[in-house]
Amino acid sequence: MTPAPEPIQFFNRRTGRLETEQIYGEGPLRWLYSSTSGRIALNAVAKRAFFSHLYGFAMDAARSTARIDPFIRTYGLDPEQFLLKPDAFASFNEFFCRELKPGARPVDQTPGAVVFPADGRHLAVPDVSAMDGFFVKGQKFDLPAFLGSPALAEKYARGTLVLSRLCPVDYHRFHFPCAGVPGEPQLLNGPLFSVSPVALRQRLAYLWENKRVLTELKTESLGTVLIVEIGATNVGSIVQTYQPGRPVERGAEKGCFKFGGSSTVTIFEPGRVRLADDLLAQSARCTELYAWVGDTMGRAV
Repeated sequence: MTPAPEPIQFFNRRTGRLETEQIYGEGPLRWLYSSTSGRIALNAVAKRAFFSHLYGFAMDAARSTARIDPFIRTYGLDPEQFLLKPDAFASFNEFFCRELKPGARPVDQTPGAVVFPADGRHLAVPDVSAMDGFFVKGQKFDLPAFLGSPALAEKYARGTLVLSRLCPVDYHRFHFPCAGVPGEPQLLNGPLFSVSPVALRQRLAYLWENKRVLTELKTESLGTVLIVEIGATNVGSIVQTYQPGRPVERGAEKGCFKFGGSSTVTIFEPGRVRLADDLLAQSARCTELYAWVGDTMGRAV
């Protein structure tokens, strides 16, 4: 008898409990990343951009609105937080990258606060050079490959890194973790593997092989903060909505992901930030911490 797959668990800061993730498309996902036939299909089709573009096209079609109400019911979303009513969206993709009402995600206004850039499940590494595990002990993070620059990687080699993982059920706009002046987004092209723990427990390298967009955010108290959005299977596109060179406030919108789960990574220069105690404690156990965009990630040192 085949053993039951290991559940994906995270600690929910909002409820104070360890919870089990309800994985969207769990059956196909586990088949793709945990079986021989699935891996063949993964490398032949699923990781390729055309597959995600076709899926994104289907989610842009008017008939895709039929998916909205069942999705809301299945995953227990709260329409009262949405800026628009569910029947106002012209496609599932419009619903997927929906805006929320003002105040639905309060931003920590404490002086020196650094906030999470997205709703999701967060893992932290206080010192990238000393990391001995990410989802699974022993998996090393290849910073030069991830940033696409040995020089940039050397500067941040002992920096602090926070991975924020968004599931398809999450609010899919991402925001700035602190105030500053953002530079131009830099595309680092690549395939589109899943970034679910189902996949990352098998191969962490998907994080630095996948398509990514890197932005440098120059700040007064944190030096230059690196923000990297990571594409994934069925993510139609990574859309930047900010204006390069124009100052932004902490918590300001940076952009959005079209359909699919994905991730954003925030990297700080060494010694610049003190992360929240619960984030450090859960990350030390390789357990993700669930929190909302605007919630406290840490404090500037």
